[in-house]
Amino acid sequence: MHTVIDGLRELADDNRTVLVDGTHRVAGATLHDQARGLATHLAGRLPRGSVVSFMLPNWSEAAVVYLGALLAGMVVNPILPSLRDHELAFILADANCRMIFIPEEFRGHDYVAMLARVTAAMDTPPEIVVVRGDAPMTGAVPGDLPAVAPADPALLLYTSGTSGRAKGVLHSHDSIGALIGQIRDHWLIEPGDTFLVPSPIAHIGGSIYAFECPLLLGTTAVLMDRWNADDAVALMVAERCTHLAGATPFLEQILDAAERAGTRLPDLKVFICGGASVPPSLIRRATAYFDRAKVSRVYGSTEVPVTTVGALGDPDAAADTDGRPGIADIRLIDGEIRVRGPQMLLGYRHGEDESHDGDGYFRTGDLGRWDGDCLVVTGRAKDLIVRNGENIAPKEVEDILIGHPGIAEIAIVGLPDERTGERACAVIVPSSDPGPGLAEVRTFLADKGIARFKIPEQVETWDALPKNDAGKVLKHQIRARLTCR
Repeated sequence: MHTVIDGLRELADDNRTVLVDGTHRVAGATLHDQARGLATHLAGRLPRGSVVSFMLPNWSEAAVVYLGALLAGMVVNPILPSLRDHELAFILADANCRMIFIPEEFRGHDYVAMLARVTAAMDTPPEIVVVRGDAPMTGAVPGDLPAVAPADPALLLYTSGTSGRAKGVLHSHDSIGALIGQIRDHWLIEPGDTFLVPSPIAHIGGSIYAFECPLLLGTTAVLMDRWNADDAVALMVAERCTHLAGATPFLEQILDAAERAGTRLPDLKVFICGGASVPPSLIRRATAYFDRAKVSRVYGSTEVPVTTVGALGDPDAAADTDGRPGIADIRLIDGEIRVRGPQMLLGYRHGEDESHDGDGYFRTGDLGRWDGDCLVVTGRAKDLIVRNGENIAPKEVEDILIGHPGIAEIAIVGLPDERTGERACAVIVPSSDPGPGLAEVRTFLADKGIARFKIPEQVETWDALPKNDAGKVLKHQIRARLTCR
């Protein structure tokens, strides 16, 4: 298996641009030298296999940390910069972090002060290195770099914690390498292509497009540390971006911004949309608008990234389904999606978190069905609403309601009901005030031929839905807010 370590060594004499960070352009040889320099310092300070964290925005320095730590035989742990004391304290302790790289300040937040608070309560606090600050890492005797095997643990990512505590997901060089090979084969990626990377580099998606693809596939990554759709479109035009992968809000806003700018993004070849519910109408609108881009839904998780690769050659399947399996083996057991494949996690940080069946398939907790050879994700098992003994899959109803002209966003959750067990509540973010009420929602769905028992019995209008950094709606927060009133 050709790993990112091999790719880094091959950059030693490569002067092509691999990263674009604002006005700063990083050549391959420069990235190689900086990562190798950091690796020797890390090897001299920490035992092999130590966890090295970074809590950085989408900055080019994060690539140096990521690659330098891997070259030194460490396990890299990216942490979202949007997390705060409580979440950070849990991750640092759970991962047994030995060193963490942070910004001095970002978006008005003082990370140095936060780390001081968090580490003061730890028995074995990690060493703190401030990036773009005044105190470079010094005092280490450079160490020898170890041999790194493809099967070695490489990446520790914590799930978003949509319910319960976050879980640490371990990937190896092998599993990430398999993932990169898969997207190369299915997403029309060629050397010289350019990815726009607005997704957080602490997520599996952002990290592979920013750190792995430039080394293994010969691409360039254009980093965005602050999301603004108009700026993104300007960057895509200036840098001739060919690929973008992100959650539904990224695609929605890119489309609106491209229309404002009067561009159809002629260099864009592929837009992959996933990480949250993706309305079929949005995929069709994007496909019709962009000059030549293939736009598709995909499905995956931190544990088994890119479980499906989309349906790039089939516009209807790309919009109406979550695509075909790539290298993953998918089976449906009582409606639950179970997956295994070479891009699957090594395991969780803690054995008690394991979620595999007796045949080694990862139990996703998601529900699905087959549409020909394509998978359709119908929702989360825990999101099923059971009303008078009938199962209601909220996503089915959400996908229809998002077509209502007065609805910008929609989430349907189950709430306790003494008479029926549960009732369906539709939480709507209107596209314009006041938004549709219950009667209008019921009529709209009835006209679409939806079974009566699936139609929501309650409608709430909110200004926004709670989401994580990947754009996934946090339904447990919606339920908590509605049931605590």
